[in-house]
Amino acid sequence: QVQLVESGGGLVQAGGSLRLSCAASGRTFSNSAMGWFRQAPGKEREFVATISSGGSITKYQDSVKGRFTISRDNAKNTVYLQMNSLKPEDTAVYYCAASSDSYYWIVEAGYDYWGQGTQVTVSS
Repeated sequence: QVQLVESGGGLVQAGGSLRLSCAASGRTFSNSAMGWFRQAPGKEREFVATISSGGSITKYQDSVKGRFTISRDNAKNTVYLQMNSLKPEDTAVYYCAASSDSYYWIVEAGYDYWGQGTQVTVSS
């Protein structure tokens, strides 16, 4: 079993920045690909970013490329999502996810464990 706890969400003005953190426990974190997803009100959950177990491969949703950066610290069992130049359309609950695979996944089906989510609200 893996436990994932997100933190760092909040209210920010458009153009601002936030850094989300996801602390993992219960499994060998360094063997797991990690991902961030988000769900806006009335919409389905969507892929945001993913990172391979060693951190060498990252992938992003087109709408966040150049603004968001996913990274990980395997010594701290933590994955991060640095979000810059935030827009109102980035408002959503952001979820951290862990895979049993070491590569990377851009679909929900590739992930086995999910956090409870953290709210990000961007005001215009």
